[in-house]
Amino acid sequence: MLAEVNLFGIYVAPISIYAVAATFVTVTIRKILWRLGALGWFWHVPLLEVALYACVLCLLVLYV
Repeated sequence: MLAEVNLFGIYVAPISIYAVAATFVTVTIRKILWRLGALGWFWHVPLLEVALYACVLCLLVLYV
């Protein structure tokens, strides 16, 4: 797990960095699913995106 990060004299919590990283990973996965046409399989796409973001964030916190 990361410790606090000093960003120009301001200490930032590690969850903030994980959240930004999870956003980029989620956008990448979403683009891949869109190109494959897999997003059409889901009834509620925004709900899928929120769940995907939560899963990616949890995995980053646990394994990075």
